[in-house]
This record gives sequence, C-alpha cells and structure tokens, in this order.
Amino acid sequence: MNEWLAEASSALGLDPSVLDRDLVLDLTKDVAHAVARPAAPLTAYLLGVAVGRGADPVEAAERLSALARAREGAEG
Repeated sequence: MNEWLAEASSALGLDPSVLDRDLVLDLTKDVAHAVARPAAPLTAYLLGVAVGRGADPVEAAERLSALARAREGAEG
C-alpha cells in the first residue's frame, strides 16, 4: 500500500507526506460501518476537497466521523 500511495502521490504532483493515512482510514472505517460502504470513498473525496479549500484535515475528519457515528446511533 505504501508503494501505491507514493506512486499515486507522484502522479498527482503531491508530496506523499501530506497524507495522514491513519486519519483517512479511521474516517472511512467510521463511515463504512455507520452509513454504508460506498459512502466511505466518497466521504474521503469530500474530505480532500475540503482540505484543498483550506480546512484543517484533523478537524474536518473528526467532524465527519462524529456525523457518521451520530447517524449510526440515531438508527440503533
């Protein structure tokens, strides 16, 4: 996976160190379990758009994870 992430980063002209892998994996885990599996990569994309527009990645991921967990709790 690390090799792929390095290649993908290079293809996009990004420094691989900009990716907080655990942050994104934790977010997508929360969304996949609480919302739906297909929502996980789409939410990761939304996180990327938000970060690209200046959002703090940690704060944005925490907000999205909390939203997903709250949704799961509301359905239970």
